[in-house]
Formats: sequence, structure tokens, C-alpha cells
Amino acid sequence: MVFRARWRSLHQMCWLAKASFLSMLTGRIIKKRTFLMRRISALAVVILLGFAEFALAQPRVVSSLGRIEPAGGVLRLAGPSGLGSVIMDLRVEEGQHVKAGDLIATLDSFPVRKAELARHDAELQNALQQLQREKKLGRSMATSASKIEALELSVAAARAGRAAAAAMQELSLVKAPRDGQVLYVHARPGERVGVEGVIELGDTSVMYTVAEVYETDIIHVKKGQQATISSPALAAPVTGTVEKIGLKVGRMDVLGMDPIAEADARVVEVDILLQDTEEVRKLTHLQVEVEIGI
Repeated sequence: MVFRARWRSLHQMCWLAKASFLSMLTGRIIKKRTFLMRRISALAVVILLGFAEFALAQPRVVSSLGRIEPAGGVLRLAGPSGLGSVIMDLRVEEGQHVKAGDLIATLDSFPVRKAELARHDAELQNALQQLQREKKLGRSMATSASKIEALELSVAAARAGRAAAAAMQELSLVKAPRDGQVLYVHARPGERVGVEGVIELGDTSVMYTVAEVYETDIIHVKKGQQATISSPALAAPVTGTVEKIGLKVGRMDVLGMDPIAEADARVVEVDILLQDTEEVRKLTHLQVEVEIGI
């Protein structure tokens, strides 16, 4: 009996020793885990702070594609008489500068219109002479007031006919609507005027970049922001200032080389006034990359 009691006591002491050892081991493991978790958490915080500092150090920009255009865009001058006219005489060449009102081209309908104007001039002169003759006779009571009134109506009708003929003759002349430079000639003497018109005209004294900014980014773009324009065709990037922000959302016109680019992306056009235009004056419609600083 005594032996059994001692054995039980020894057995209980062994179990207590094992339990105590396991408790100490578990405590150490927990402490090590806690220490390790604290180290991991601290390292994560350092990494996040590093990323945040890097992000803040980088300049914030809105990137987009764009195209180079002269002030007011490119005008296609078509024949005033519509399609089907043939160029009789062309007065300009590519690269030539013109003033508003300068004659660009004469259409084949001009000789006929000129002859009609001459006929109406003769009719007007004849009506005026008849009216003057009747007025002289009227002073001697040799003619009636009603006849003079009828002749005055004839003169008015002749003047109206002459004005219409002059307007028709003017439609046979293609004139520059504003100052600019001839960018391209579409139709030369003997050629029929097509849908592309006679020439392309642009005011290259002032050049712009039309940036197509995604509708989700347009909220960050403001007037007066600085922009950088770059292209492999330019020796160095060109700077500019945001001058106008479009009021309409449309589809993208300028497509880059990215095969997965969204061809139907929704964009807003932003006009950027270029500060150095010497290099880009001869590069109308050049595709460029735009970065607008925000």
C-alpha cells in the first residue's frame, strides 16, 4: 500500500513537471511569435511609408495622346459652287502665306458668270438712259408720270439682276476667308474639286496641341496648367499652357501604337497653346504624347 501511494505521488509529480515544461515552452513560443509579428508589422509600415514618400516625390501628371494643329484648326476651302466644279486657275502653292480676301483659285464657271454680269450691266445702263430721257420729256409735259414710274421700276429690276449676276460671278472665285498658310493643295488646274476641297489653310503663326484627355481624368485639368509635348519627330519636348477645355465628350480620334487601346474611349479635347512653335509649324496633325502637370 505504501509503495503504491509513493508511486502515485511520483507519477503525479512527473505529470506536473511535464505540464510546467509545456507551459514554459508555449509561453516562449508565443513570445517569439509576438516579437516576430511586431517585427513584420514594423517592416510593413516602413515599406508603406517608403512607397508613400516615393509617390509624393513623383510629379503628378495627366497623360494623353494629342495632335498638332494651327490656331483655329485646318480649313478646307471648297468651291463655292459645290462639287463638280473644275479648277481653271490656281494662284497659290503649298507653303505660301495668304491674306484674308486673297484669290486662291478660279473655277471653270467664271467665264459664263462674267458674261452674264456684262449683260446685266448693259441692261442696267439701257434702263437708266431710258429713264433719264423720259424725265427730260416730262419737264415739257410730253410724257406721263405713270411711264416714268414704270421706267423707275425697270431700273430697280435691272439693278437687282446685276447684283445677282455679280454674286454668281463671286461664287466662281475661291478666296481666303482669313490669314494663313497653304498647307496642302488638293485640286490643280484642270482637276475637278472633290469632297476634300481645293486647299487646306491654317494659321501657323500660332500653334496648338489638341490633347484628348480621358473623361475620368478631365476633372484634374484646369486652365493655366503647364504641359509637356513629346514625339520622336521632335528634337526635344515642347512646352505649352492649357488654354481651353472642351465642353463635349466624344470618341478618341488619335490612336496610339498600343494594340489593346480603347478605340471607342470617351475623351474631352483640351487646347494647349505651344510656347515654341518654330519646330512644329511644319508638322500639322503630328501625333504627340502629352503630359499635363496637375
